[in-house]
Amino acid sequence: MQNKKIGGVMAGYYELKNAKDGKIYWHLKAGNHETILSSEMYRCKNSALNAINSIQSNAENEKQYKKRQQTNGRLYFVLKARNGQVIGMSDAYSSNQSLNKGIQSVMKNGSTTEIKDMTE
Repeated sequence: MQNKKIGGVMAGYYELKNAKDGKIYWHLKAGNHETILSSEMYRCKNSALNAINSIQSNAENEKQYKKRQQTNGRLYFVLKARNGQVIGMSDAYSSNQSLNKGIQSVMKNGSTTEIKDMTE
């Protein structure tokens, strides 16, 4: 699978997948195929696609990101919709600098319209 280039840089994309229990989830991947944001589990494909749509419209707004800390001290962030609902969560980071780079990557790649549907 080749993803598109934008200005010589590989563009990000969403990967939509089936979970073993029949639910649907997605990952936002950067151009290097690294997961930069993950979803919760959804009962139906339309709900997962609605969440992607919400990410696409909120990703560029820095105010929608909330930084958090796990009990083990590792950092992560969530992206919230304008109504305050969490619509995506990052993996854990070991430093604030890495966390900020993760946010910047989601801000850059989150508006992509490319969805690789692996559910079919």
